[in-house]
Amino acid sequence: MSSKLKYSSKAAYYGSGIQSVLLAISTSPLTKSQRKWRVACIVIYVSLSMAKRVVSRKGKKLSTPLLPPPHTSILEIKAVLDDVEDGQVMDQKRLAEMVKAKKLDGFGGIAAIAKLLATNTESGINGDEEELTRRRVAFGSNTYERAKPKGLIHFVVEAFRDTTILILLACAALSLAFGIREHGGKEGWYEGGSIFVAVFLVVAVSAASNFRQERQFDKLSKISNNIKIGVVRQGRRQHVSIFDAVVGDVVFLNTGDQVPADGVFVDGHSFQVDESSMTGESEHVEVDSRRNPFLLSGSKVADGYGKMVVVSVGMDTAWGEMMSSITRDSNEQTPLQERLNRLTSTIGKLGLAVAFFVLLVMLVRYFTGNTQDENGRKEFNGVDTDLNDNFNSVLRIVSAAVTIVVVAIPEGLPLAVTLTLAYSMKRMMADQAMVRKLSACETMGSATVICTDKTGTLTLNQMKVTKFCLGGHDIRQDSIAPNLLQLFYQGVAFNTTGSIYKPKSASAVEYSGSPTEKAILSWAVEDLGMDVEKLKQSYTVLHVETFNSDKKRSGVSLRNDVQNCSYVHWKGAAEMVLAMCSNYYQHTGEMKAMSKEKMSEFENIIQGMAASSLRCIAFACKQIEYEKESSTSNEITLSQKTLTEENLTLLGIVGMKDPCRSGAKKAIESCRFAGVDIKMITGDNIFTAKAIATECGILDPNQHVANGEVVEGIEFRNYTDEERRVKIKKIRVMARSSPLDKLLMVRCLKQAGEVVAVTGDGTNDAPALKEADVGLSMGIQGTEVAKESSDIVILDDNFSSVATVLLWGRCVYNNIQKFIQFQLTVNIAALVINFIAAVSAGDVPLTAVQLLWVNLIMDTLGALALATERPTKELMHRPPVGRTQPLITNIMWRNLLPQALYQISILLILQFRGRQIFQVNQQVKNTLIFNTFVLCQIFNEFNSRNLEKKNVFKGIHRNKLFVGIIAVTIVLQFVMVEFLKKFADTVSLSLGQWGICVVIAAVTWPIGWLMKFVPVTDKPFLDYLNLF
Repeated sequence: MSSKLKYSSKAAYYGSGIQSVLLAISTSPLTKSQRKWRVACIVIYVSLSMAKRVVSRKGKKLSTPLLPPPHTSILEIKAVLDDVEDGQVMDQKRLAEMVKAKKLDGFGGIAAIAKLLATNTESGINGDEEELTRRRVAFGSNTYERAKPKGLIHFVVEAFRDTTILILLACAALSLAFGIREHGGKEGWYEGGSIFVAVFLVVAVSAASNFRQERQFDKLSKISNNIKIGVVRQGRRQHVSIFDAVVGDVVFLNTGDQVPADGVFVDGHSFQVDESSMTGESEHVEVDSRRNPFLLSGSKVADGYGKMVVVSVGMDTAWGEMMSSITRDSNEQTPLQERLNRLTSTIGKLGLAVAFFVLLVMLVRYFTGNTQDENGRKEFNGVDTDLNDNFNSVLRIVSAAVTIVVVAIPEGLPLAVTLTLAYSMKRMMADQAMVRKLSACETMGSATVICTDKTGTLTLNQMKVTKFCLGGHDIRQDSIAPNLLQLFYQGVAFNTTGSIYKPKSASAVEYSGSPTEKAILSWAVEDLGMDVEKLKQSYTVLHVETFNSDKKRSGVSLRNDVQNCSYVHWKGAAEMVLAMCSNYYQHTGEMKAMSKEKMSEFENIIQGMAASSLRCIAFACKQIEYEKESSTSNEITLSQKTLTEENLTLLGIVGMKDPCRSGAKKAIESCRFAGVDIKMITGDNIFTAKAIATECGILDPNQHVANGEVVEGIEFRNYTDEERRVKIKKIRVMARSSPLDKLLMVRCLKQAGEVVAVTGDGTNDAPALKEADVGLSMGIQGTEVAKESSDIVILDDNFSSVATVLLWGRCVYNNIQKFIQFQLTVNIAALVINFIAAVSAGDVPLTAVQLLWVNLIMDTLGALALATERPTKELMHRPPVGRTQPLITNIMWRNLLPQALYQISILLILQFRGRQIFQVNQQVKNTLIFNTFVLCQIFNEFNSRNLEKKNVFKGIHRNKLFVGIIAVTIVLQFVMVEFLKKFADTVSLSLGQWGICVVIAAVTWPIGWLMKFVPVTDKPFLDYLNLF
């Protein structure tokens, strides 16, 4: 039921107010409007009286009362609006439709809507928990109904759609039917039932793994969508989750922010939004409080800054309706997964060919009478053979061939990628990196160049004004002339996107905004004695030009209402503002012309500050006269929308210190040691950039900076394509760069064959973040546009976290290579053994159930064991992989081929000479082959832990999951052999026979250790085939 709106805060329950109205009704004739009021009041009173009775009976069962007690501050619901004629009733739905339709008809303007929602456009809502709860009950929360995530049953059904699984099920059904027919229900179900159980086990484990991955990605998606927004409550500016926004909230919006809910624009300057996500229109929409005050949830702020009042949230917004209908697809294929799918397909085709050949040979041998049963008699005797026996034999042959296909196809490879990515994403969250795109994990491991910002990434982003220059001299704040001080107040108080909150208590003043804005505001308030509230009473802002990353400055025009004069103020990069000035102020307040000598003196001062790692900000102003272009004195004219940039007067220059992060230098050294080149791209001037780069270790302090290592953005963009191609690798620092310079740098590096990672935080960084192989946005200072354009969000804005992401990326790639080595060893050994045995003896040594068990060990348990290895420092001692290195390296071939040859040799010896060597019967021999084969894989998992190091046991105690999986696998193998004999077609082995199996399997360790002494060439082993 829609809430009837007008909300206000009073100190008494509304029912009491209605009673007093009814008692005060006089007997004089009533007007039409009064009659309507009387009817409305009586209806509401009767309704509330009935509600009271219901609540008195049932309300005790509720944890919170439906109606608040008397004498508490509550939200009252009034039936009519003061601003609506004839008592027209407003409901929540109509209010929400107002924003969607962009029509303000009947609502009486922005002020009336704010009053309707019981909010103040300056101080916001009350903001206590009780009021927030009531607003959520009345209007809903700022969340939308998500499509239900896929359940476990969905993944089970998906697993059963696999062709090989269906063929195995068909074989199992036929085997079960013929077995029961031949041997009866008590004995005949073993073979077919065993295949059924094995298939269901494989399906269950696969489905459970995929279901767990789905839940993991769903959790990460919720974290990714949890945006922080700036609101004002009880006059205090604070940051809250986008999900906590309520109707009536006053929200601050800056360039790059996402509009958190539907609402109306209150005030601001140069405000434009990008509504392409909602309307599909790429043109930016200009928003103001008169012509178009409507803001749609989900749109992005393209330019300017302002405030909005939230009108509708969650499912009442168009964005909520749209998002609730979207089903998230977690089946994103990363480049590595696609490569592995091609590898899987190639091996699968090879396995299919082998299986078909085995099927053909075994059928020919059977029907030509060259096979024998357990008693040594021919299995096929022409027309004399029972039809059931023929069917059972053919079915057994087909089942064996299909199982060879199952083992040959390494479907565990995509699973291994999924597991290692899901595991890494979870661990990276703890290391202050949130992965938005799966492909970024693996790609980051191949990065050869990282282009990083300076502010907030290499530095702490904790600005503090440490130097103040006025008239060419460092001065104390108490020696500034009063007229000059007033100009500084204007330039700081009105040319800012920050704000000041003074608590009523004696607690410290709170500053909000960017670190630069906060530093300047705190300096002006604490050192210069600025009173913002007093200034606002005397001045009117006419027009604002927000900070532009190309011009690197912001400006404001304002009118002094007391003296009736106007000023233009500029603030920005010191050398750029200085170039706009033709005069300067001395500390006495006297204005002087800017001579060439004085200009040069100021330039030297700026360079000296910058060389001391200070960020230099200059202030300039000009008193102006605007022509009257409108009859309304408060209306902003066309001339007032253009701020003059010529003949300004320099007020002063401040130097702000932003210290380097303590771990930045060490992280840069680590990256460079790993073969990754670090390039710093900053908007600061060249002297500040050099100083910070030297402090962080990007430039060597003991060496002279070579020509071409440090360039400015304008110099770089003016290079020819050939010059950029030659000089790009030498550049270490680019100063005074624009976002387009960063984009150009990324493109040039990619054309040179580099794998590029880029950090960015601004809206204008979006093109470079998208262009890069891996885009890294900043979680604290980054805009929502930058975050959406990136692949990974660095939650603490710290370069050390960038280095950690690089380490995890290499870990992902390395873990997958480990599993590929392990998997291919099993595939090659199983295929060759079954092929040779089938061709030579007409039988395969491993049954369908046994091969399915091996498949489960290597595909699921093996992937889980090897894909969850944590990164080690040794990964940063290797050069980057780059774009061209093959997935299966020569080192991997060197490790896996000897292991596969050893397993093939030993198992073929057991197949053809096992009975004579160990003096055992056929069943014991087959059990020995099965047990030895499985134990070889278990021991070989240890060899796969490290591709290059000889000591494969190092750090094994820290990976409890690996140790646990090995232990579980051994226990299950013992159970399979000793207790599930009919299921696995095995017999019990003696202690000595178990010892023989373990010794044979343990030989894989010394083989692996010896092979790592063998050197490998740089030329890829399979280069001539071009398969991988």
